Amino acid sequence: MDVTAISENAPIESQPTPPKFSDRLSWIFGQVVSIIFHPLFIPTYIFCLLMEAVPYEFAGISQWQLTLRFFTCFWWTAFLPAFAIFLLWRLQFINSILLKTQKERIVPYIIVMFFYWWMYYLSRNFTDQPIVLRFFFMGIFLSTVVGLILNSYLKISLHGMAAGGAVTAIGLFSWYYAIPLWIYLIPAVLLAGLIATARMLVSDHSTREIYMGLLMGAACQWLAYVFIA
Repeated sequence: MDVTAISENAPIESQPTPPKFSDRLSWIFGQVVSIIFHPLFIPTYIFCLLMEAVPYEFAGISQWQLTLRFFTCFWWTAFLPAFAIFLLWRLQFINSILLKTQKERIVPYIIVMFFYWWMYYLSRNFTDQPIVLRFFFMGIFLSTVVGLILNSYLKISLHGMAAGGAVTAIGLFSWYYAIPLWIYLIPAVLLAGLIATARMLVSDHSTREIYMGLLMGAACQWLAYVFIA
């Protein structure tokens, strides 16, 4: 038997193609944007925006108290929820800290829901900070409720909900105070598009799930404004 003939007729295994430089760059870009504008950071960014846009709403408290309010917002809406999710991962209740499956998102949704409700409850008792924080915190609480309900049917984009909610909230701030906030609203709209693009690059979300997130985040802020503001 001709060994040469056999080797010539044998199928040649294809070697894996290394990722292109542009693909790696897109992945890095998507990851960086996704981390900087993580949904848990959005409430803190909104609080900072109000400190800059309507400082007179904080006129009743000292600079030290304002700093404490800022860290309180970050503590309850970002650090504690993130730490709780980290513990779930370390205790092996979830397989990935990135919450890649719908099943893994159920308990984190409930945890974040509690913290957002608590921030809304606290905001009701503070008369020396912007009243718009009440409907904003209620809006992000509602978005977690909607996200948990829809989680049974699709893996809605959390980044999308946060971005859509933030853009709508800034527009409602402008409406409530009757002041132009275009200097914040236009960049927020552009950033929402950037976040959506980043999620398309690095996540397994479908376009439908990202658009649904943007829509639900916006709708929850609008509902909260209608019933609370």
